[in-house]
Amino acid sequence: MSTAPEDWVSARRAVHAAGWRAQLAPVTVPLAEADGLTLATALAPRSDLPAFPTSSVDGWALRGRGPWRITGRVLAGSVPAPLTGDGVAVEIATGAMVPEGTEAILRVEHSTRSGDLVDGTPKTEQEWRMPGEEARAGEPLLPAGTPVTPAVIGLAASCGHDTLPVRPAPRAAMLVFGDELLTSGPPADGRIRDALGPSVPAYLRRLGVACRPATPPIKDTLDAHVEALRTALDSGVDLVCTTGGTMHGPVDHLHPALTELGAAYVVNTVAVRPGFPMLIAAIPHGGRPRFIAGLPGNPQSAVVALVSLVVPLLAGLAGRPEPTLPRVTLGEPVPGRGDYTHLALVRIDPVDGLARPVSHVGSAMLRGLAGARGFAVIPPGASGRAGDEVELVEVP
Repeated sequence: MSTAPEDWVSARRAVHAAGWRAQLAPVTVPLAEADGLTLATALAPRSDLPAFPTSSVDGWALRGRGPWRITGRVLAGSVPAPLTGDGVAVEIATGAMVPEGTEAILRVEHSTRSGDLVDGTPKTEQEWRMPGEEARAGEPLLPAGTPVTPAVIGLAASCGHDTLPVRPAPRAAMLVFGDELLTSGPPADGRIRDALGPSVPAYLRRLGVACRPATPPIKDTLDAHVEALRTALDSGVDLVCTTGGTMHGPVDHLHPALTELGAAYVVNTVAVRPGFPMLIAAIPHGGRPRFIAGLPGNPQSAVVALVSLVVPLLAGLAGRPEPTLPRVTLGEPVPGRGDYTHLALVRIDPVDGLARPVSHVGSAMLRGLAGARGFAVIPPGASGRAGDEVELVEVP
């Protein structure tokens, strides 16, 4: 069976859309458990921010003309009595509620105190924050689809929230196809060491996915492939990542296994080098779509497939927008790959900040990948020249 490879940009868009249609149902979690998840609804404050007039400085809340007679103190966390009468002052702390009737605040460093009198010249600008200065109650501050970071958690707390509605972390399983692979020790006797079983789950975890360790390599039979995929799907995961078997050779059983399971391709082969025999398939299981990501067996090609297709799929499942790629400036030429998008491994030079190609970048090699920041994107029919600004697909 021959399949025309899909354009790299279109393939990313297609898998993101598939993930978006199948995005995970929201759950509500305490703030302490929300880091790394995704807002399922817009974040809005429960009250005005600030909720009451709040002093921006340590000093004196004043009414009337000075010198002012000190009548008390107001600290953060208390409700002060109004200022009445002229020529009065109360000491006030940063963050404290400003008493009703306050006409100015005099900074402590600009004041002179003598007994129960204080004198000085307040600034002409207001030294306190007004209710709603940062936001009004119910005003959307962050949209649904925003990744939850410590800063978002802090904002949510300041808005009065104890919990957040979020999209949960996708769950994944990892299957390694190829009974010629070793899982320990050095390569020998015609058998090579499996490099993807240990590394792909680690990549997925860095992408916010709950992923169990890889299974031992699956035997090169159709029955073994079907059984392994069924077992993984029955475990309740949202995504099964597989390595190897994405071509149509004598021991490549992934495509027949997908057919037997009733899967439908979202993307089947992509016009990208390295790594074009990659795929994403969807399969109804447990009442909703689950996904199978077929990564090539060559290690660098598998990582290309991961960043090309799995990353946008996961964004869709989490309800996040399609990832926007940062841009870098090339410090050296990078060749194109004809009609294919070329994902070229680059490092970022610490001296001039330019992206420069690394060596040892064969599809079966990992040495270059280990020292790279990511892949410079060279579009089909183009080459990268020194000084060109190009997109960068970062390695997790």
